[in-house]
Amino acid sequence: MGELAAEQHAKYILTVEKKKDDIESVLMEHLRINGAYWGLTTLDMLGKLSAVDQETVISWVMSCQHESGGFGGNEGHDPHVLYTLSAIQILALFNKIEILNIDKVSDYIAALQNEDGSFSGDKWGEIDTRFSYVAICSLALLKQLDKINVEKAVRYIISCMNLDGGFGCTPGAESHSGQIFCCVGALAITGCLDFVDKDLLGWWLCERQVKSGGLNGRPEKLPDVCYSWWVLSSLIMIDRVHWIDKEKLVKFILDCQDKENGGISDRPDDAVDVFHTYFGVAGLSLLEYPGIKAIDPAYALPVDVVNRIFLN
Repeated sequence: MGELAAEQHAKYILTVEKKKDDIESVLMEHLRINGAYWGLTTLDMLGKLSAVDQETVISWVMSCQHESGGFGGNEGHDPHVLYTLSAIQILALFNKIEILNIDKVSDYIAALQNEDGSFSGDKWGEIDTRFSYVAICSLALLKQLDKINVEKAVRYIISCMNLDGGFGCTPGAESHSGQIFCCVGALAITGCLDFVDKDLLGWWLCERQVKSGGLNGRPEKLPDVCYSWWVLSSLIMIDRVHWIDKEKLVKFILDCQDKENGGISDRPDDAVDVFHTYFGVAGLSLLEYPGIKAIDPAYALPVDVVNRIFLN
């Protein structure tokens, strides 16, 4: 089995951040704050966060805040709960959550809860269990969960559970590993994992592992490194991670590396990107690969960052 090219991956992330005019940067302009979260969290897991100019990053993050209290994906972009969580997570990495007007940010998020307990992503009203997770995770990190109706939020998430044990984006929608992470993560944060049929869901999740060792998002799909996070974190939260072959998954992730130039791709020999680099390293962290900081499966932040928030 190969080794993780940690130095090259750190250099790749730092190089990508400096490129503002290449096609990857232009295509990601609208979600640059998500990209910053992926890259910075990867650097932190690799012990390289100090290579970043903290003040420059924090100043840019705050420039993405809208007068409503929410954050956009970049400067001048409309606010959305997805980007708001990334902003909070980035500030958490640097231990700077306190610079936020916490009431203003939490009021923005809480106002997105609907009467049935679901959450809209922004003022345009799209509903998705991703937004339930993002809202709950954000408010938990801000210690403001009491601003929403948690019982209704949990009830809505449970209404999205399917007969196979998985969860969809809305009631009756197909089970998908990404949505399962969101629903299980939200239930873990709110202390409501007892509603999950852990054996049934664990069986569905462990069946996502294919012959190459990689994991897919739903039946009959190709494996993808990003599911090393969505599936693994869910299995850990329901205590069923021992149901998959961890060594084969480690090998699959390592086979997706560009060892010369850094970065991790979705599958071996494909083009690398920051998204899959983060999820590959995060997956290895969950698999307790040596030399990588432990990451929390529910909050998607290094364990020491989460402990600093909740134990201080």
